[in-house]
Amino acid sequence: MAKAKTVFFCNNCGYESPKWQGKCPACQSWNSFSEEIITKEVPAEWSEPEERSAGSKSVKLDEIKGGGEVRIKVQDGELSRVLGGGLVPGSVILIGGEPGIGKSTLMLQLADDLVGLKTLYVSGEESTTQIKMRAERMELKAEKAFFFTETSTQKIFKEVKKLKPDLLIVDSIQTVYSQYADSPPGSIGQIRQCAAEIIKFAKETDTPALLVGHITKEGSIAGPKVLEHMVDTVLQFEGDRHFSYRILRTIKNRFGSTSELGIYEMTEKGLSGVINPAEVLITQKEKDISGVAIASMVEGNRPLLIETQSLVSPATYGNPQRSTTGFDTKRLNMLLAVLERRCAFRFGVQDVFLNMAGGIRVTDPSVDLAICAALVSSMEDLAISAKVCFAAEIGLGGELRAVNRIDQRIAEAEKLGYSEIYISRYNKTGNGKNHKIQVKAFGRLTEVFTDIFG
Repeated sequence: MAKAKTVFFCNNCGYESPKWQGKCPACQSWNSFSEEIITKEVPAEWSEPEERSAGSKSVKLDEIKGGGEVRIKVQDGELSRVLGGGLVPGSVILIGGEPGIGKSTLMLQLADDLVGLKTLYVSGEESTTQIKMRAERMELKAEKAFFFTETSTQKIFKEVKKLKPDLLIVDSIQTVYSQYADSPPGSIGQIRQCAAEIIKFAKETDTPALLVGHITKEGSIAGPKVLEHMVDTVLQFEGDRHFSYRILRTIKNRFGSTSELGIYEMTEKGLSGVINPAEVLITQKEKDISGVAIASMVEGNRPLLIETQSLVSPATYGNPQRSTTGFDTKRLNMLLAVLERRCAFRFGVQDVFLNMAGGIRVTDPSVDLAICAALVSSMEDLAISAKVCFAAEIGLGGELRAVNRIDQRIAEAEKLGYSEIYISRYNKTGNGKNHKIQVKAFGRLTEVFTDIFG
């Protein structure tokens, strides 16, 4: 029998220590270590094929035969975009999200979309009857999908060897356990052992595997660093359960970009991709109001127009407040300092609230100009036309810096019916010669405010 030993894992980052520590040396979190029992020399459940192990040897780079990238096509356009063009054979994908956000619904739709491929859907949370009820509600047939309710990896792999699926879905990785780890299901040790067995199976059989993971109350995937380092792709499913829209974001992707974004709408028949993101990210309103500006941004390969909402009011309750939703607070403080120092606006005695419509998290610096315009609009109570959008980064000197892929941003604004777009004069573009939309290029922030507000 294998010898057991006791180790301590950090519940926040998965750091392993032979003894308990009050502060994690990796993530600096306090009181996050928990004790678990693991076994040495754990036998792997999925045994390597003999013919493959016999031919294994090291090779030089020029000896490796190059081949075109082969992907399994996915009919879901949003999921295909986020994955980088489809499923890569042998890849392991982790999908995390809050309970009830739609992870199981997305996996069930994927099993239905892969026509002609045999899918094994392993559920450790729902019975086959519950899955059947969901499929009937969503009007899904999933003719080539097989459903298996089990939590033991040993029994799962017995079913895998018998069925030989083209795709393996495990919902969820926190409910699965292995007999080779003595810790309870959901612990760091069990998650690592179960994930290692599934990854070994996926790599040796070129079968893609999708793992559904729960997230902690802080919003990160449970056992995050343990899983994120092991899998090939990490997807985050975001959104408010009280609203119908969901956002699928790439956190890690070894086979594609990590900047892609997928937008879904939750309906009675499941998740449907949103073709026009402006429906979600731009609020429908009857008339122009102050404090609102439209930014033209790019997420991965997709141009998006997002509405920035701001509210500026006198700080009558002591120290001025700075509150943001979907935007970095430190960058907001920098933009406020630029507006006060370079444009003579007194934001130091004002409460400032900033919100990105649609619940999206924005990191593209091209939204700087729209945020500054929205702040000044709210402070002066002057509305900006709903047919105007912005795309420029703000420097510390109050200058408008160029942003990448400006022609794609302009084309998206033109397609959605905008009449004017403000950009930096340092952007290399035709300055509106090839576009019907009026392109206004300026070099400084003060010039933009003079043109908009007079």
